[in-house]
Amino acid sequence: MALALALHGGAGLIRRDSLSSEREQAARIALAQALDAGWKVLTKGGSALGAVEAAVVVLEDAPCFNAGRGSVLTQGGGIELDASIMDGRDRSAGAVAGCSLPRNPIRAALAVRDRSPHVLLCGPGADAFVQEVGLDQAALSWFLTPERQTQYARVAERGGVSLDHDASSRDVFGTVGAVACDRHGDLAAGTSTGGMVNKRRGRVGDSPILGAGTYAWNSTCAVSGTGHGEPFMRLGVALRVSMLMELRDLNLACAAHQVIHTDLPDVHGQGGLIAVDAQGNVTMPFNTGGMFRAFRTATDEGVEIW
Repeated sequence: MALALALHGGAGLIRRDSLSSEREQAARIALAQALDAGWKVLTKGGSALGAVEAAVVVLEDAPCFNAGRGSVLTQGGGIELDASIMDGRDRSAGAVAGCSLPRNPIRAALAVRDRSPHVLLCGPGADAFVQEVGLDQAALSWFLTPERQTQYARVAERGGVSLDHDASSRDVFGTVGAVACDRHGDLAAGTSTGGMVNKRRGRVGDSPILGAGTYAWNSTCAVSGTGHGEPFMRLGVALRVSMLMELRDLNLACAAHQVIHTDLPDVHGQGGLIAVDAQGNVTMPFNTGGMFRAFRTATDEGVEIW
């Protein structure tokens, strides 16, 4: 089977004039480092699930993305972290939503899959689970980067909520995710986010929702999405790609293109996705101004924004 790995660091109305050369370089370096981490797992015979975890951890630790350390601040200036991970072999999965303790939410999601009888844990219950199983934790100060505090103050002052890179913002961050195909043709997907700037406490987007922001099944594909979460949930973006492949016999690229460029706009949705299939094919469509993304196969690789 052909190895494949794809990553995203968020999609939005990314204007070239909003991205300094320093920020662009930081994003490209983080994406390349995440590719290296995930690819190392795959080339050493590791699983797609392990590659996804390794890649997303690197992106969560990079403050230039809206996940883990770079997460946006919610209403009141706190953080609420969401993440999910899914194994295409048996469609087992784990997710957390609205938690604030795990340094790496993707690892908390994986622990829910591996060390609990549940799929999704939320809020204080998720944080209690993180403590119970002994995952690495981080204080609020770890997440409070100066850029995020400035961004939050600006959005809170004018009221409402904001995507990371909407039309009025010069901030460029985004949800992160990874999808992989390993040497056995097994697939996996994972997604992690801090949500929306100044979001109402308790708001949960698509990232921890299986079938919306994350989905993996060996028979079809592995998908991780990024964008405005509410339309992604209403449409069931990740599962919809899989179902178009299963029920309409579309290939990976055609199914993903239809969902992002036809179906998602029908519900006024903006964003993008990354996806792989069991043959190692990769697709990364988006309907926004840009999407931080990267991929690697045995024959090609790239790190792209626009």
